[in-house]
Amino acid sequence: MLLHINHHSGIPIYRQVMDQIRYQILSGVIEESEQLPSVRDLSSQIKVNPMTISKAYAFLEMEGLLDRRRGVGLFAAGLTKSTKKTNSSALVTDKLEKVANDAISLGLNREQFTQIANDVFNDLEAKNNK
Repeated sequence: MLLHINHHSGIPIYRQVMDQIRYQILSGVIEESEQLPSVRDLSSQIKVNPMTISKAYAFLEMEGLLDRRRGVGLFAAGLTKSTKKTNSSALVTDKLEKVANDAISLGLNREQFTQIANDVFNDLEAKNNK
């Protein structure tokens, strides 16, 4: 599992870990029932305190994205289509809120923002359908 931590972003490290693991589960990079690295292994890999990883894992477990198997470890949970859609929508909404805030700060209006978003989406959709 590959995670990138930005120590200067202002976003708490446990949130960065959660967001990246959540994205990897929802996008299928981490497959259903795939075992995640132990707290100790992941913390040494990305050079953060083990309690940071433990906190991120605990929150993801509470969200239902991880299953804990006593004595074995943590695994990506099997998600229903509804749960996956809800979590995916929440993830995209969070990212869009940040982008929309930037657009407003830069003086773009709703029509300009919507046009840019549509253009970007259409370009990426065309590239992915090739």
